Amino acid sequence: MGNDSDSYTPPSAMPDYLIRHATLRQLQLFEAIVRLGSFTRAAEELFLTQPTISTQVKKLSETIGLPLFEHVGRAVKPTEAGLELYETCKLIFESLANLEMKVADIKGIKRGRLRLCVVSTAKYFAPEILGEFCQRYSGIDVALKVTNRDRIIERMLANEDDLYIMGRLPEGDADVESFVFAPNPLVVMAPRVHPLVNQKNIPLSRIAEEPFILREPGSGIRDTALKLFESKGLKPKVRMELGSNEAIKHGVVGGLGLSVLSLHTLTLEGSNGPVAILDVEGFPIERQWYLVYPKNKELSVVARAFLEFALEIQPYMRSRMQSMWPEIKIGEDQPDQLNLPTG
Repeated sequence: MGNDSDSYTPPSAMPDYLIRHATLRQLQLFEAIVRLGSFTRAAEELFLTQPTISTQVKKLSETIGLPLFEHVGRAVKPTEAGLELYETCKLIFESLANLEMKVADIKGIKRGRLRLCVVSTAKYFAPEILGEFCQRYSGIDVALKVTNRDRIIERMLANEDDLYIMGRLPEGDADVESFVFAPNPLVVMAPRVHPLVNQKNIPLSRIAEEPFILREPGSGIRDTALKLFESKGLKPKVRMELGSNEAIKHGVVGGLGLSVLSLHTLTLEGSNGPVAILDVEGFPIERQWYLVYPKNKELSVVARAFLEFALEIQPYMRSRMQSMWPEIKIGEDQPDQLNLPTG
């Protein structure tokens, strides 16, 4: 009985007052305000009027017995009590979502919501994968968040999503489970009319003489490219920093400089469009796409279904890249290696 009492809350210790005076709807409204940082945006998301939101939050605050929000300038921020309640709300809603999914799974169906957060470059293929996943499981809703590597790690530490797609695993304090599911080669891109196009095995030192356009600080692609230059004692001539792969490609086409980007960014136009791939010493940088989540996190039924689906389509992801870029060879004996021919 000792072990049972540690894991089960007896009725006498139930939060009777909160159960009688607070509602799940009030907690939902409160969670949305904190997450979105605005009463107005929470009202829009939940299709309610702002006065309704304000009234319910006031009642919840009276039930708790402390203010839940404070105004800092024009912004609304949770108080210390509000932050404690927000963490509790996240646990409650995650548990209820898991219960809903597990019940649906017992019934033999997949139903629920998948929260997927991906680095910027993964937006070139993540929607397609999600579309195929949702065709298989039509009862699942999907929320896709696209951001840079640093912000993904922040969201992961705060447990804001179910799964994450990254091109480089987190370092330091982030202890994660990770699964390789697709190749992600980084290549040097130049305008089609650049004099280095069609040259073979171009020295990295020659590339370092060219003006470069790089992603913003916090980007995994930027960090990887700079590390390669540093390993050779070189420093690229950075002319411009941009936070969008599409903006960088336009800058390359416009002659503003060369860039290092994922081959996936050429998904629509292919490698014979206005952006050319240079054959450069040390490239492609062979990277992988990883599906990641915090270690010891219990995946929901839907998240585990998506993880299994993503691993199942690994061969498709590789053949898709080969069909789009026939010059790329993926060794059958080393399926995780992707090489660009040098001759």
